[in-house]
Amino acid sequence: MNTDLTHRLDGRIALVTGGSRGIGEAIATALAARGAHVVVSSRKAEACKEVVDKVRDTGGSAEALSCHIGDLEQIESTLRRIEDAHGRLDILVNNAAANPYFGHVVDTDPSAFQKTIDVNIRGYFFTTSKAVRLMAKLGKGAVVNVASISGVVPGPNQGIYSITKAAVISMTKVFAAECAEMGIRVNAVLPGITDTKFAAALVQDEAMLDQYLPRVPLRRVARPEEMAGAVAFLASDAASYTTGACLNVDGGYLVS
Repeated sequence: MNTDLTHRLDGRIALVTGGSRGIGEAIATALAARGAHVVVSSRKAEACKEVVDKVRDTGGSAEALSCHIGDLEQIESTLRRIEDAHGRLDILVNNAAANPYFGHVVDTDPSAFQKTIDVNIRGYFFTTSKAVRLMAKLGKGAVVNVASISGVVPGPNQGIYSITKAAVISMTKVFAAECAEMGIRVNAVLPGITDTKFAAALVQDEAMLDQYLPRVPLRRVARPEEMAGAVAFLASDAASYTTGACLNVDGGYLVS
């Protein structure tokens, strides 16, 4: 067997939620570079199309589908459109996330609480449920959840976000255990602080970085592309015996 091919994703259909920027854009680009046809999804169609254009400019295959995973009807519609167009789904990357509140946990506003829950837990859960049903028709598939180190060590002033990411870690293990018999693997990556617009409040806060970076053996924040490589591995046949794993991609933060 040519083991070089096991990292390839040729002919596979991949859905990346929250794929219009940051880590999601890097993941979409990485999967397309390995041969997958990538469905780039987020709330804003135009932003998705910009990523699709970039992928196509480099010879990759992609399409844009707007979907707000906080809306169950939009999840249903998106998966139906993928099935109608392609007849299959091989890879799901749950990357879309919400973090509308930054402050002391006891001051969390109910609306911010609900939005975070709706996207980060309910959205991941039902997107995975719908995707798994489609994958099961072929008897194989891979789901990769983008969780966070905050799901293990709560981030300061990120209470409800950290709670939801802990739920994503648990969700990963539950789906892995119950979907293995369908031929479907479910894993997660746990990014450390990554230089994206989503994490700008942290990356641009010198006081926060002064506290964070000394605990990171690699002594820097991550680049989005460094998350994408881990996701691409877990989505590929190179990880064919890996399910229920939560891969820390954090510069060593959780072991320091």
